[in-house]
Amino acid sequence: MTPNFRFAVVSDLHIALPHTIWNHPSRFHLVEVSIPAFESVLEHLTQLDLDFLLLPGDLTQHGEPENHTWLQQRLAKLPFPTYVIPGNHDVPVIAGDSQSIGFQDFPQYYRKFGYENTEKLYYTCELLPGVRLVALNSNSFDAEGKQIGRLDEEQLQWLEIILESATDELVLATIHHNVAEHLPNQSHHPMASRYMLENASTLIEILQRFGVKLVFTGHLHIQDIANNHGVYDITTGSLVSYPHPYRIFEYHQNKYGNSRLQVLSYRVESVSEYPSLQTYSRQWMRDRSFPFLVKLLTLPPLNLSIAKAEELAPNLRDFWANIADGDTLFDHHPHFPAEVSRYFQAYGAISSSGSPALVDNNISLFL
Repeated sequence: MTPNFRFAVVSDLHIALPHTIWNHPSRFHLVEVSIPAFESVLEHLTQLDLDFLLLPGDLTQHGEPENHTWLQQRLAKLPFPTYVIPGNHDVPVIAGDSQSIGFQDFPQYYRKFGYENTEKLYYTCELLPGVRLVALNSNSFDAEGKQIGRLDEEQLQWLEIILESATDELVLATIHHNVAEHLPNQSHHPMASRYMLENASTLIEILQRFGVKLVFTGHLHIQDIANNHGVYDITTGSLVSYPHPYRIFEYHQNKYGNSRLQVLSYRVESVSEYPSLQTYSRQWMRDRSFPFLVKLLTLPPLNLSIAKAEELAPNLRDFWANIADGDTLFDHHPHFPAEVSRYFQAYGAISSSGSPALVDNNISLFL
């Protein structure tokens, strides 16, 4: 039998020491709270009997060496093991430059947090007796040096070898990019597809074949649980974006071998400089939403004119904050064109049958 255990996931920390913060007036990320928010989470987690912590990428603002150094030193002080993987922000360039570490440098910073073998950006380890972690690197570069989300053939072959030998273990997988669609038509939408793993279908086929049902992702900065051919992609929102969430999981197996994963979601409600963080952060996102909304409205499948998009966008300022919340149902907009109203309603927490499906934050998944 697999032991019962408890663990946490905190995603997209975007750790930024104060002197490293980029001052972009339109940025969605409230990186000013990255360190105090993480400290708030750790204060809670260290009060629990946690078996381990997963950090599924975007550990730093933009791969700065000093931010990676701060984080690995902080993780070394925790009373439970922590396992990390890189996000696109952690390894933004192939070769290190004056701002960021190089692609192959990442494991050197996290030898104590999964990367005993520093030659690869992916690894596997035994979390507990009968429980195995497969930690994947979804960051690649194309021929022009542009960063993409993809697993290379070498890593896929390695994964099959690992899973073939793990038939008697419960396997948990973690990867930065999404492997199931969390948004309508995410794989093909011109704004959302970059958050998906390009070869997600290949990975899902392998995981499905070997009975791996749980994948923990980040990148998209929303609370959402999606299912792709029996594989759950549990994505956790960013610690520096509204609603500043994190998750605690409890795995249970009864004497008959039936297992379930209890999902519990929490939020950082306040930090020292931002006593009303939830209110402040939601307004921060709202104030910066207009360009994003105009782009969304003018791209396929809506293809609205700029004039029409600018007319409708002010009515949608809370749209992304509501998506990030998870479990949100969107009202019909009677003054919108019918096809536009239906389009935004489809982003709500509804099942394929059209009924509410509030599964994104707190739920028991029967495995």
